[in-house]
Amino acid sequence: MEIFVKLAWGLLALIHAPPAVVFFAPTLLRRLYGVEPGGDVGVLLMHRGALFMALVVLCLQSIVDAPLRRGGSLAVAISMAGFLFLYARSGFPAGALRTIAIADTVALAPLLLVLVAAWGLG
Repeated sequence: MEIFVKLAWGLLALIHAPPAVVFFAPTLLRRLYGVEPGGDVGVLLMHRGALFMALVVLCLQSIVDAPLRRGGSLAVAISMAGFLFLYARSGFPAGALRTIAIADTVALAPLLLVLVAAWGLG
């Protein structure tokens, strides 16, 4: 079971990596979100990249540091559930947001696995 939990943490890190890279490569904002790197929205999305980098690091650290997994699973769950809630509340818009929603929906399976393992629910 432990190997599957570690793989799930790795998948969660991988899912969160593309938005994290925006922090280091702001030009990706155009491709990922259709937003120019400059301006208020660009700066906010680059800051979002920094926050996603924190999630990536948390997921990677959770692979090797089991005591970190409870907090890590909550942070990732809040991020993913928060986005999916906002996406649904916005009427399921098309475009870049739909791609993110699909990725987060697919990532619910590894998230469920790490939640069950971290909180002893299984």
